[in-house]
Amino acid sequence: MTKAILISPESQSIEAIELSDANDLKSLIGFETIESDAVGNAGDRLFFDEECFIRGATGRFQIDKLIPVAGKGVVVGTAADGIALSDVSISIDELRRRTTFQ
Repeated sequence: MTKAILISPESQSIEAIELSDANDLKSLIGFETIESDAVGNAGDRLFFDEECFIRGATGRFQIDKLIPVAGKGVVVGTAADGIALSDVSISIDELRRRTTFQ
């Protein structure tokens, strides 16, 4: 199992979760069209629905200066190749400080 963090803008919650594989990302986010952005320099990435604004997902959040995201997002670590998942390195408290809900 891989440690990750789920961001749910509708409930404005940020919680620790575990992923068994990359397919869990799609089921948590709710769509097949997944995109990601780097969160910091430690290999963590924010995964979200690439078409979140087209779909009109409810609730938005933003981490640092990244583009705002509509709908749920998952922050998880990635290996050097950027594809394989690894445990998230950012703490929930730090992510909460860097996240704003809109």
